[in-house]
Amino acid sequence: MTVRPSPALYLTALRWATAVAHPKTSCAKRSGGATLRNYGFLALAPLLAFNSVLTQRVNGQTTSVANAQAPRPWDQNPNGMRVYIWAGLKSHLPGQHDYPQFLGDWSKILTEHGAVVDGALHAPSAADLEHTDVVIIYKGDAAYIGETEKNLLETYIRRGGGLVSLHDSLCGPDPAYFATLVGGAKKHGEVNYTLGAPIPYTVVDATDPIMKGMSNITIFDEAFYDMMWAQNPSMHVLATAVIPGTPSAGTHKGEVVPQIWTYEHTLPAGEPARAFVWMQGHEYANFDNYQIQQMLLRGIAWAGKKPVDTLVDYVPPPRPAQTQPPGTVK
Repeated sequence: MTVRPSPALYLTALRWATAVAHPKTSCAKRSGGATLRNYGFLALAPLLAFNSVLTQRVNGQTTSVANAQAPRPWDQNPNGMRVYIWAGLKSHLPGQHDYPQFLGDWSKILTEHGAVVDGALHAPSAADLEHTDVVIIYKGDAAYIGETEKNLLETYIRRGGGLVSLHDSLCGPDPAYFATLVGGAKKHGEVNYTLGAPIPYTVVDATDPIMKGMSNITIFDEAFYDMMWAQNPSMHVLATAVIPGTPSAGTHKGEVVPQIWTYEHTLPAGEPARAFVWMQGHEYANFDNYQIQQMLLRGIAWAGKKPVDTLVDYVPPPRPAQTQPPGTVK
């Protein structure tokens, strides 16, 4: 953007030029129009030079201001792990599958726990992924990805980027493929869900630090079964649930199916990568459950290759002393 000098500066220079162009001497009067024209040209040259120098100076200052970054709020951690939330448009009934609400709520929760958060209602771009430690996916049928998204995601994972998959994000047309990214997936269009029902957890690896403080609770949510699991390597089960007897579960009633797990793998020509999966989240209220929230914070940190308690134990800096009376207009 080009900025022009202010009219006041022009007026000052113009007064000076006019004085030069119209000297009050008898010599100038006797010389006639030619002399005045010569004086005018001589005066115009420094005026143009003045305009050029001043414009460059002002534009230089404007560029410096434009490139300056806004001050970061005192309670944000500039050195925190970098998280991208890949959410989607809301679906289902009120209180269910509220992906946009998750984007809003968890961008604040994670920031309060020391993370640097970005996100959107669409898949991340290459620029989004460049410095990201972990991508949290909470979007219905997110496993429906095109070639561009697939290539970006694989590039990100090959450099060691982490994934966190929540609820039906792992549902898509090719569960065998998506299972290689997150450890397990389910096929869209098949009846492989319970719908809303009591989901009783059994923690099968209480020694895993992600499950610290997690007990065998029962939540009202939705469980998945008839999954496609990754092989070589396989995922590590943290908790299972007994499939309840719902109309959609049918003959799968009573099956014990993993619902929470971790997955460590390496794509060809890549670095080791991690994924953490929680298959619930059908009922949005369960994100407020303290045990689940603590588990998610630890799972996110683990997937991003940070110490597992990085987010849980984060202590924000002390609030700075107030520099102006309350209610003062900034």
